[in-house]
Amino acid sequence: MDSGSVTTPFGRRSMTFALLARQRQISEASTETKRNKWKLFRAVCEAREALNVSDRSLSVLDALLSFYPSEELCATNDLIVFPSNAQLSIRARGMTAATLRRHLAALVDAGLILRKDSANGKRFARRSRAGEINEAFGFNLAPLLARAKEIENIAAKIIADREYFQATRERISLCRRDVTKLIQLAQEGGVEGEWGQLHDRFRSFLASLPRRPSLDELQFLLSRLIELRTMIVKLLDNHDKTQNMCARESQNERHIQDSQTQSSFESETEQEAVPARCHSWSPTSEGTTKKTRQLADEAFRDPVQSLKPTVPLDTVLRACLEIHSYGPGGSIRSWRDLLTATAVLRSMLQISPSAFHEACLVMGPENAGVAIACIFERGGHINSAGAYLRNLTRRATQRQFTIKPMVAALLRSKTGTS
Repeated sequence: MDSGSVTTPFGRRSMTFALLARQRQISEASTETKRNKWKLFRAVCEAREALNVSDRSLSVLDALLSFYPSEELCATNDLIVFPSNAQLSIRARGMTAATLRRHLAALVDAGLILRKDSANGKRFARRSRAGEINEAFGFNLAPLLARAKEIENIAAKIIADREYFQATRERISLCRRDVTKLIQLAQEGGVEGEWGQLHDRFRSFLASLPRRPSLDELQFLLSRLIELRTMIVKLLDNHDKTQNMCARESQNERHIQDSQTQSSFESETEQEAVPARCHSWSPTSEGTTKKTRQLADEAFRDPVQSLKPTVPLDTVLRACLEIHSYGPGGSIRSWRDLLTATAVLRSMLQISPSAFHEACLVMGPENAGVAIACIFERGGHINSAGAYLRNLTRRATQRQFTIKPMVAALLRSKTGTS
């Protein structure tokens, strides 16, 4: 549409302020805006609930985009497609004419397309003698391109929330497994404590979760499970220390040796009994102590805790200045905003979903997001962002990489210190 021109609808359809505003938005859009039409369509599919369009309406939009000859939508080109109802119905999977009209109206109401009607309401194009299109009447895809950044931001936020939701569920699964096995260890090892009550408390936490929980409800449950797990680990650690002290004291005291030797089978079955007291320490209690120590050590190397952000958000934002404009509203105020921004950057850097998912499993979603922000900040020095992230994930699995030195190096480069 030419700058300053206004197109009114044909027939009984009336002109509205919304249509006028959308046409003004098209005329004010940057002429440098370009997008791959199918990538933009996938972003619309992700954001369809926020845009208030149905899956059938998306089928019609898919069909309209297929009539646009180029793969790239460009503001400098004529973005009008003019298929007949018969051809549009075929590409919309045989949709009837009445249904087609309803979903075309829904796309117009959602602000994704505009009608450019001719004097008689027909769709056609006037061509020059060289075959070039001078003027076309049909459906204008310019609103879709004008709202590209808005749609991509909405889609990125939805993707980030979904991935954060999944990561939180995985953390809860890890924590549930740890709590269950540590309570079982304490009960089998005869560790003193109200383990039945702790188990009931654990079950009540899980029962309080609704069938379809929100992200906030999952985060609240995770915090309660982590607190419970920390309490259990401390009780097991105290028991372990007590057993070690008793073992050292019993070795320095004279005590009566049992003249009857025990078979390995008898020794294993006695593990089900309550461990001996300090003055009658036995190989059975030693085995329980070793097992307790091993589980406690593993618990302190908590995968749930290690997945938490290892660098403060304000430090990350000072090191990675380029990511700010990709946050919701052009700023980043929380970790969720950072993940929303990195969801946009992943497509720009051509990082595959599988590479990001593996990084989330190993480092946690926040730390994986920080890694992507650092990669984007150093974009000119990295040839393949996806391969670089996979290498960082592999090194993190081998405990050879953490986020802190990466962020610290960027900070030093910003301040000019060595």
